[in-house]
Amino acid sequence: MSRYARQMMLPQVGAEGQARLAAARVLVVGAGGLAASALPLLGGAGVGRIDIFDGDTIELSNLHRQTLFSEADIGRAKVEVAAERCRALNSGIVLTGTKRSITPENVIGACRDVDLVLDCADSYAASYLLSDTCMALGKPLISASVLGLGGYAGGFCGGAPSLRAVFPEAPDSAASCATAGVLGPVVSILGSIQAQMTLSMLLGLDPSPLGQMVQIDAQTWRNSAFRFDHAPEPETAFRFVAPSGLTADDLVIELRSESEAPHPAHPSARRMTTSEIEITDTNQGKRLVLCCATGLRAWRAAEQLQPDWPGEIVLVAAATS
Repeated sequence: MSRYARQMMLPQVGAEGQARLAAARVLVVGAGGLAASALPLLGGAGVGRIDIFDGDTIELSNLHRQTLFSEADIGRAKVEVAAERCRALNSGIVLTGTKRSITPENVIGACRDVDLVLDCADSYAASYLLSDTCMALGKPLISASVLGLGGYAGGFCGGAPSLRAVFPEAPDSAASCATAGVLGPVVSILGSIQAQMTLSMLLGLDPSPLGQMVQIDAQTWRNSAFRFDHAPEPETAFRFVAPSGLTADDLVIELRSESEAPHPAHPSARRMTTSEIEITDTNQGKRLVLCCATGLRAWRAAEQLQPDWPGEIVLVAAATS
């Protein structure tokens, strides 16, 4: 046990805690910057099995913050390289890598048999999809988001409020690291906080990281934290669904123009703007499906239409990752 001697010295860990870590199974969604810090820390701590989902390949622009990768890795699948690096760090654990984005089709299967889910994806659609799934399955979710010089990490679901309870409305923008930029150390800080929250959860430390939010501002250094244990779940939530889950009875609207998306998200989709969507005798009571690339345009359209639309409204994010 010399590998874990320094952490086993802690009364919060000991032999019993180390055994709990060894028996744990964790799902990490996203193998980019957040995971670059979280994965080695979890693997080094002896988390027994780590499953990684990511559909991307390594690019030169990733390297300033995705520190698991080198120039020689450019073009390779992130999950493959991340799993290799963590296996090299600790041969006593099991790591699996699935080169596939998390989607409404595979999310339940990916989350069902794990003890905890880490959301390291650079996609708010993926974050809400994971939150909805973890809430339904009773699984803890450690989610983080980074943009520019700031971000947050929090513990959701598993008995605590969901991500929707803290962020019930559509995001202000669809900005991401790829479109708005990000500084590497901020990503590393929040990925490390995710790892600490995960270990605290698996070890059963008190207070629980579930219901806890940590916010980082690396420009002003005005960092903050608060608990949201009693945050109410929103009365209305627009679920993300897979195109394969749509039926002939759905009214499917593609909000993107033909120049944006030559192929709509679903063959039966009609191209319309939000203002062109009307309630008629033929669509009365139908489930309304709103489609776009990230889900943000669809979510905002749903918020506009929901007061008048008599049925359910769901969203399709064609680029969920």
